[in-house]
Amino acid sequence: MRVPLVRRSLTWKLLAAQLAVIVAGSATLAVVALSIGPSIFHRHVREALGFVPPAVMEHLDDAFGQALWLSLAVGIAAATVTAATVSWVVSMRIVRPVRDLAAAARGVSRGNYSGRVDVGGSDEVSVLGRAFNEMAASLSSTEERRRQLLSDVAHELRTPLATIDAYLEGLADGVVEPGPDTWQLLRNETSRLGRLTEDVTKVSLAEERQLDLRLQRVAARTLLAVAARAAAPAFAAKGVKLEIEPGDGSPNVDVDADRIGEVLANLLENALRHTPAGGTVTLATRRDGDDALLTVADSGEGLAPDDLERIFERFYRVDRARSRDQGGSGIGLAIARALIEAHDGQLWAESPGPSQGARFLCRLPGAV
Repeated sequence: MRVPLVRRSLTWKLLAAQLAVIVAGSATLAVVALSIGPSIFHRHVREALGFVPPAVMEHLDDAFGQALWLSLAVGIAAATVTAATVSWVVSMRIVRPVRDLAAAARGVSRGNYSGRVDVGGSDEVSVLGRAFNEMAASLSSTEERRRQLLSDVAHELRTPLATIDAYLEGLADGVVEPGPDTWQLLRNETSRLGRLTEDVTKVSLAEERQLDLRLQRVAARTLLAVAARAAAPAFAAKGVKLEIEPGDGSPNVDVDADRIGEVLANLLENALRHTPAGGTVTLATRRDGDDALLTVADSGEGLAPDDLERIFERFYRVDRARSRDQGGSGIGLAIARALIEAHDGQLWAESPGPSQGARFLCRLPGAV
């Protein structure tokens, strides 16, 4: 009910402002015309006709006054009609979009992030409308991620909390012995909760571009070398070969080296998990246009086409039978993609199919 009032208020304010200008201009014109007009008229009549009898002059004065007032009346009427027309046009061009924007903003304030306004042109109102649409889209995306995150976290918390609760109840009832195995299991579950909390916080900050990135210029091959050194003991323990193919033409990149290190660590951990003993994981980098392309390829289990995109979803697991203890929190690849996108890069997966290995490709903008 308040939106039409806004529309009327703006429309009438526009009309009132124009009428005020018309009234002021008309009053000024009338004062000037009535104060100096007759004397100028008399002078020109005498110059043209010479002596003019008083009766004739009176008649001419009446004619001059009527013409003056008629001209003022017609001018004011025309100006008023023009002002009303202009006010209506401006109302259609400005007030209506503002009204629609107010309605959409009210919807957003009530939690409806799907509202958008129709915009066209390049004036200030159109710019405002596009900015509102971008804001609403961002809020909608954030709200959707928040809801999904809450759902995912609730699902992931259920199992460890149920395990801890069952063991605590068993300890209280004397059914479970408080031995080393029991304490170790409880510690494992609480550690799992801690890792999950840390990972969820990290991916949320990365997705919302709230991470504090400390950018520095570094060679792409240096990032690979550092990641390979950190992962080497785990690969050696499982008997998986880790190779590096540093591309000589790969450009430097402006990145937070620690964050990219986290990405490569996640990708290497994922590759090691899905590659059997005797297999090979290869780290490579090369130039792709102006960008650096980092690759982590393995000879392991591979991926089905339907899994290539879904593996970057939070808590999505290709192998449903794999436990969380074996497979981590299930959020590592989501963190990796969010961190790369925070660097204005891209991360995606490729695979010929199951049992044919997989390749993860990370594109980072080259340093300018």
